[in-house]
Amino acid sequence: MKDDVKGREMTIPAQTKGSPEPLLKVDGLVKHFPIKKGLLQRQVAAVQAVDGLSFDVRPGETLGVVGESGCGKSTMGRLITRLLEPTGGRVEFEGTDITHLNTSGMRPLRRDVQMIFQDPYSSLNPRHTIGTIVGAPFKLQGVKPEGGVKKTVQEMLERVGLNPEHYNRYPHEFSGGQRQRIGIARALALRPKLVVADEPVSALDVSIQAQVVNLLDDLQDELGLTYVIIAHDLSVIRHVSDRIAVMYLGKIVELADRKDLYSTPMHPYTKALLSAVPVPDPRRRGAKSERILLRGDVPSPIDPPTGCRFHTRCWKATEICKTKEPPLLTLGTGHQVACHHPENAEDQAPQDTKLLQVAKEAIDVVTVVPKAEETAAEVTAKPEPDADKGEASKDKGQKSTDE
Repeated sequence: MKDDVKGREMTIPAQTKGSPEPLLKVDGLVKHFPIKKGLLQRQVAAVQAVDGLSFDVRPGETLGVVGESGCGKSTMGRLITRLLEPTGGRVEFEGTDITHLNTSGMRPLRRDVQMIFQDPYSSLNPRHTIGTIVGAPFKLQGVKPEGGVKKTVQEMLERVGLNPEHYNRYPHEFSGGQRQRIGIARALALRPKLVVADEPVSALDVSIQAQVVNLLDDLQDELGLTYVIIAHDLSVIRHVSDRIAVMYLGKIVELADRKDLYSTPMHPYTKALLSAVPVPDPRRRGAKSERILLRGDVPSPIDPPTGCRFHTRCWKATEICKTKEPPLLTLGTGHQVACHHPENAEDQAPQDTKLLQVAKEAIDVVTVVPKAEETAAEVTAKPEPDADKGEASKDKGQKSTDE
């Protein structure tokens, strides 16, 4: 098995990013959960969790997926690993259609497609030892590694930063970060090609998150892995991803290279998300920053808005946004966005300039002024009208923050 690992370490990185064929290809993926009522359990509606996703993942890269809670990120992850049955669309892995494969048909592919779950507490069976948990994939797949299962499992535990002597311990004897490492070891036991990580660090302490993220990064280089990492923390996604997909209410609204997305966001929703990311830079101490506060909540996926699904909270929404759904178009070099009036790009509907009433009420820009700037000398040095305006702005910002 060691020889096999070495071989994959040599070949997989050679395929990365320059490969013309994607490892995973998703086209028009749909998942609707039916809502049934009555004695006969008739379907009266459906939760449109995922509604038409199209993207691909190249060998060796990391695709980050971000968005608010309830946007369909986790459902998408379970669909591409075939833990859920899609309602529509197509999922291809290495050119093979796996959209509707049954359990027996998916079993051989489980060696190549694995998932790291969000909650390290509920994803491990408390009645099984760590050796049994990490060794389960070998038993299920009928794989007999060279040197035995125990030796291979202990090597994997050591690879993820755990003590091999903990082979016979139980999950309750470990901390949250250690349990997540056990989950990572289990997912990587059979050396998969594609790993879907569903918020792998969101349940962990902040001091532990960086360690787990760095571990995933190191394992990718070491084993030649391909990642789809789902998260709501934009700073985590920025650290690990090559490309980033932004989801809103079951759809991808922007897909771009990491640098392009953070430097020139094109979708208003992406701009609002990025404005909320704190910048831990001591050099910016005392500097003003603007944060976009979107009014209202995410609409219900049972009855999503017509046209662009973000138009009920967007400050640029016009009549065309309400009536026509924007397609996901490539506006820059590999930068795809679904918006009629994108930021940092040419307007796709210049003839439609009249804002909807909801757009005028959708946004509140708060200027955050650190305490270091709030000195009497600076306030008195300003002209009187500007000073009054600044004080009003600070009061408004304080009120919005308190709310």
